[in-house]
Amino acid sequence: MDFYLLAFLLIILSGSIIVYIYYLKEKKEELASIQRGFCPKCHKDSIELVDQRSTGCSGPKLLSYECPECSYYNSFAVESGGGCGTGKCSL
Repeated sequence: MDFYLLAFLLIILSGSIIVYIYYLKEKKEELASIQRGFCPKCHKDSIELVDQRSTGCSGPKLLSYECPECSYYNSFAVESGGGCGTGKCSL
């Protein structure tokens, strides 16, 4: 294998990993802002939970938030924190 091709693939792989880490960091900051009750885009307290789905009592929840003032919309996969053995199941 050519050295330049290997170096190019290594640069692409490391760049992809850095971009994904940056994406997850921004997503975490947006969720923290929403949990405080503020829209991450317009910084007003008008954020609303518009959809909540779950795959069961031990799976993650899919939460969708929307801001009616600036039309911000985003979905987050959040661990539910419970399990069928913990008694935190809600049917």
